[in-house]
Amino acid sequence: MVQMVFLVSLGASLPQTTPSAPDFPILKPSAPSILVIGCGPAGLFAAHECLRNGLRPILLERGKDVSARRFDLAPIFKHGRILEDSNYAFGEGGAGTFSDGKLYTRATKRGPVAKVYQTLFEHGAPEEILVDAHPHIGSNLLPNVVRNMRQSIQLAGGEVHFETKVVDFLLKNQTIQGVVCSNGKSFESRHLILATGHSARDIYRLLNDRQIRQEAKPFAMGVRLEHPQPLVDRHQYHLKGDQPRPDYLPAASYRLATKIKNRGVHSFCMCPGGFIVPAATENHQVVVNGMSLSRRDSPFANSGMVVTVEPEDMIKDSHSPSILAGMHLQESLEMAAKKHGGEGQKAPAQRVTDFLNAKISTHLPSTSYRPGVERADLAELLPEGITWRLKQGLLGFEKQFRGYLTEEALMVGFETRTSSPLRIPRDPESLQHPDVKGLYPCGEGAGFAGGIVSAALDGMRCAQAVTLQVGLPIQNRDAES
Repeated sequence: MVQMVFLVSLGASLPQTTPSAPDFPILKPSAPSILVIGCGPAGLFAAHECLRNGLRPILLERGKDVSARRFDLAPIFKHGRILEDSNYAFGEGGAGTFSDGKLYTRATKRGPVAKVYQTLFEHGAPEEILVDAHPHIGSNLLPNVVRNMRQSIQLAGGEVHFETKVVDFLLKNQTIQGVVCSNGKSFESRHLILATGHSARDIYRLLNDRQIRQEAKPFAMGVRLEHPQPLVDRHQYHLKGDQPRPDYLPAASYRLATKIKNRGVHSFCMCPGGFIVPAATENHQVVVNGMSLSRRDSPFANSGMVVTVEPEDMIKDSHSPSILAGMHLQESLEMAAKKHGGEGQKAPAQRVTDFLNAKISTHLPSTSYRPGVERADLAELLPEGITWRLKQGLLGFEKQFRGYLTEEALMVGFETRTSSPLRIPRDPESLQHPDVKGLYPCGEGAGFAGGIVSAALDGMRCAQAVTLQVGLPIQNRDAES
């Protein structure tokens, strides 16, 4: 007989334990220096894995540290002004820092997910992430975790340089020699982990200018769709009438997906009890995303509602034959949102019922999107293939989720940054770019991850590939299996 004991938590805190700091080995003076570009989850976990294996990471981040970055979000709401290297996408922690902190992943075959959770817990994440089925840190708690991870890197002998934007690669005989940065500094190394995230379009342009191979890949675009949270609770928990959600139950979430004419239509990054936030990286754009705080106690629920875009769609809809066609398509929609949203970071919006009936809303329901919304016909702005698939998908979702298509539901434009429109190829064994020795494409920006955990796993994997390349053994590999 086997006895199993389960610890069950319904909205209550687990018994608290004190996390222990990571025990990195002492770096030798001769430790090889490894450049890690980008301080998101892929870059941070790559740096930690470098330290575990006796490598000295030199982490370069275009944005600011997480404390200064938080202050740079204020002008977005007060004046509608984006600081182009310090915003919801760029800066310490990457795009996930102020965009929810979801940790649920289906990428369990890509590496030691438990090790990622344990590392986050060691740096201040709540212990619940170690046991929850759908772990979530929250945008109010994640900045402290990120800061602690960076300080661990520095204490162990690694380097972290903020406001250090890479503008060129130093190459010799198609081998990485280092990088040049916008502040005039240069850094040398023959090993570079490129973990810049899916919004670093200047990197895609740099690779294109340098004739370093990239490949178009599918991605998805659409809108943020917001409902009152009680409406979602009523459906998911089968509540009657105006019966409130019991205190012991969390804000309800949902996941919807279908296929319309060989293209996926699906919810994305659903944020129960959350907020819609401005996620543009330049002032001529409007981009929206979702986030939740740890308590998930906003009166709104929002989710991306997006349609898959294949490479052939990119060329047709962007009128661009370039490998950058997908990026150009994203940019065109973001600029259209800026034009029709009005001043600052106001976003174009429409009731979902009016979108389906092809009419501009006479007035809009309240929203969590603080910069504000302007009435618009979103179908006129979206590519035709996305519009009609989105309409058909929504009609199908109403059959799965009665009441989903309500006048209370608001569509806000546009969700364009679900993933990278490009993949930076790499050898499946060495993880180096096939044409550039010492360049290790990594994480979401390279097209090998989607979300915090899968990006972290890919960062660790790239660091292990570098470890083997420099002739050192990988430490604690048995503990990961």
